[in-house]
Amino acid sequence: MRLDKFLKVSRLIKRRTVANEACDAGRVLINDKPAKASASVKAGDIITVRFGNKDVKAEVLDVRETVKKDEAAQLLRYL
Repeated sequence: MRLDKFLKVSRLIKRRTVANEACDAGRVLINDKPAKASASVKAGDIITVRFGNKDVKAEVLDVRETVKKDEAAQLLRYL
């Protein structure tokens, strides 16, 4: 799955366009490497998102195309 879509589906970032802009600005890392919005995400990857001066780090547990709001937390494990 594309990184920008995963960020939206997992509810790490609210909108896909915002996720796309964050990737373009270099604020999203996959396994400590800057990632483009089109990068592929798989289970086991570590995603780091920089929100201002705060970093949010999470491990991808599962990749699904669609999830309900209450199931979104099962896609990630925060580190």
